[in-house]
Amino acid sequence: MIAPAARDRLLAFVDNAHVAQCRFLADLVKVPSDNPPGDCAAHAARAAELLERLGLAVERHKVPEDAVRASGMASVTNLIVRKRFGAGGPTVALNAHGDVVPPGAGWTKDPYGAEIADGVMYGRGVAVSKSDFATYAYALLALEASGLALEGAVELHFTYDEETGGEVGPGWLLAQELTAPDYAIGAGFAYNVVVAHNGCLHLEVKVMGRSAHAARPETGSDALEAATRLLASLYALREGYKNVRSKVPGIDHPTLVVGLIRGGINTNVVPDEVAFRIDRRIVPEEEPERVERELVAAIERAAAGLPGIRVACRRIILARPFTPVPGQEKLVASIQRHGQAIMGEAIPANGVPLYTDARHYSAAGVPTVLYGAGPHSLLEANGHRADEKLVLEDLRKATQVIALALADLLGA
Repeated sequence: MIAPAARDRLLAFVDNAHVAQCRFLADLVKVPSDNPPGDCAAHAARAAELLERLGLAVERHKVPEDAVRASGMASVTNLIVRKRFGAGGPTVALNAHGDVVPPGAGWTKDPYGAEIADGVMYGRGVAVSKSDFATYAYALLALEASGLALEGAVELHFTYDEETGGEVGPGWLLAQELTAPDYAIGAGFAYNVVVAHNGCLHLEVKVMGRSAHAARPETGSDALEAATRLLASLYALREGYKNVRSKVPGIDHPTLVVGLIRGGINTNVVPDEVAFRIDRRIVPEEEPERVERELVAAIERAAAGLPGIRVACRRIILARPFTPVPGQEKLVASIQRHGQAIMGEAIPANGVPLYTDARHYSAAGVPTVLYGAGPHSLLEANGHRADEKLVLEDLRKATQVIALALADLLGA
């Protein structure tokens, strides 16, 4: 149990630092870090500079170019901040990502303006998940200022490839043995504690036929016609996924979306090649490699009866689901207890249907949850949509919850 005086000092630090914390977040939002194209070096440099101004020592870990290119990005420099509080004790990693999806259309605010109106900040990445750069950095500063006798260490992992799978972000840090935490907390998008999430398969399907003059289509093999038949079979397969129910609260069933398609030569030419990409979400109970085998087999069966047509399937991403690891319950209990005290309402623990970098930590055997600044749902924050926003009071409260939970884990 944290002594009341120390708890008050910790909470007061966050309250008093709130204006500076909001400026810190605004400075991060103002530096574009769209992925694609995935050239995030400038944002990493700015984040490191801002963290060092706070008195934190920052390690810069540049990922080799060949690994970066293989991940589909242009540059990745991951940041680590390490703070040891005493001998022994656990190491707790806090991970947030600085790469963001491109703004897209429909904004009424400058996506990189960090404009504040009525206590709400707007900008791409302000919620997902530059907000938790601020949450975690200021929670660490509050812990330092509290004067608590602690044992263990806190690490901040600020990484830059979550939008393309995390393989050269947390996955690379763990594989290179640059970190080996005992617990991990990943960037959250809402006030609930996330204990599991879906995995994801991105599959590219290339449909190959033979071109011909549009005046004599029978002399060719129409790849687009074949692709439409394959798509119809995939949508029929998708309907069957509704019968595969997950037991994790917050996750329903597998999903399938064809999100990208390209092909053809010209209007007056029978298309010789069409490619499309599939997003297949994998519920925690499914085995990812089996999902991939079965989907590829279904596509090949559907194409087998199409004369003159060949198909080739290529994996883009296979992200494993995030599933609970023993010890996770300690994280959940602490965050729920402090969250209820700060928020004034019960904090649920559940799964979500999206996928995040948390899976890299849980796959390494690290008890992990997602928690950070956010409203009651990601939709309220306009995550990945126009006018992404964050209620700044939610940032303050989440920072206090994380700081108190860290104090628990480090034996206050």
